[in-house]
Amino acid sequence: MNLDFKLLKWQQIVFKDQSRFKVIAAGRRCGKSRLSAVTLLIEGLNCPEGSSVMYVAPTLGQARTIMWDLLMDLGKPVIKSAHINNLEITLVNGKKILIRGADNQDSLRGVSLSYLVMDEVAFIKSEIWERVLRAALSDKKGRAMFISTPSGRNHFYEWFQLGQSGEDADWKSWHFTTADNETIDPKEIEAAKRTLSSFAFGQEYLSSFNNAGAGLFKEEWIKFGDEPDIGSWYIAVDLAGFEDVAKSANATKKRLDQSAIAVVKVTDDGTWFVDKIEAGRWDIQTTALNILKNIREYEPLAVGIERGALKNAVLPYLSDLMRKNNCYAHILDLTHGNKKKVDRIVWALQGRFEHGRVILNAEEDFEEFVDQLLMFPTAQVHDDLPDALSYIDQLAVTSYSIDNDEDDWQALDVVSGY
Repeated sequence: MNLDFKLLKWQQIVFKDQSRFKVIAAGRRCGKSRLSAVTLLIEGLNCPEGSSVMYVAPTLGQARTIMWDLLMDLGKPVIKSAHINNLEITLVNGKKILIRGADNQDSLRGVSLSYLVMDEVAFIKSEIWERVLRAALSDKKGRAMFISTPSGRNHFYEWFQLGQSGEDADWKSWHFTTADNETIDPKEIEAAKRTLSSFAFGQEYLSSFNNAGAGLFKEEWIKFGDEPDIGSWYIAVDLAGFEDVAKSANATKKRLDQSAIAVVKVTDDGTWFVDKIEAGRWDIQTTALNILKNIREYEPLAVGIERGALKNAVLPYLSDLMRKNNCYAHILDLTHGNKKKVDRIVWALQGRFEHGRVILNAEEDFEEFVDQLLMFPTAQVHDDLPDALSYIDQLAVTSYSIDNDEDDWQALDVVSGY
């Protein structure tokens, strides 16, 4: 039995790794289909009694196009029989390789799997894995490989990040580009780079997760600097709900919105100096305390909180803290203004960033904010930090009056103005 499975260097690295769940972000023509086929054949030959191995693509048509002929070619020495109508291959040891499409959930149920390959998983609903296929691996403690080109920051990105983090020893991830396929002429990749849009090239060739943004905000617009001497402080609070943090599951928390507090100094010429934007999943007491700490530190002209049930919930706690600490601030309602979130954020921030009227504190870490801004608006990507900053537009009152020494009018009463 001669099995000549020649693999590229990156394929060998992944194949030899013993992690239970492997996640591979790979560019087009990288060689991920061949790795899938070789893995399915080897795992099928080592499959325990009463189990099978399965390949799943987004649709049955894709599964057949991508994998059938490749398996039939590579597996000639070890294939006993093959039925193209039901897309099942029986190996010489009697074990089966099942080829399925995620568009038919019923075809994925009722099987025991020792190994699973999910191809182009970024384009398969996460529930297929979570509700159907994960359980199929349980009785045999089966393993799985998830391969795809990215499609923004969806569930595939979360699984990739899990594999990178080391938080779960069962999960490991790799990132490869088309250039990692040594058989591809580098000149061909350069030609594609010249002719394709940066979005298409980044996603398809570089397997980048950072190309889903609509280009509303550009990286060259991001400016850092020092705090100006003159200006007034404003604090905008965007609440996203309250939770008992200790009881929240890590995987679930990553998908939830965060509460955010933007602290900004606005100068007379309308420039915003963003000192910091705090964000997190806080319980209601912690949220109120974080707002109070910023009020006490910055003594803002105004604090804005998005109007609604969440503001009504946190305000009693905040008011109580202000009384106890003898630290007060003018609390204003922030509103959507009958605008969609995308329109509201773009209207408030795009022009300011483009014309250099927003300066980020050079001494603070704005990596998460910049990432959210450049990816905005993208499904499955948080926008809590840009949202909080956009609310400053409702709070900041800029004086555009021209200094005039002859105008010595003063208000007799600072409250009434008379």
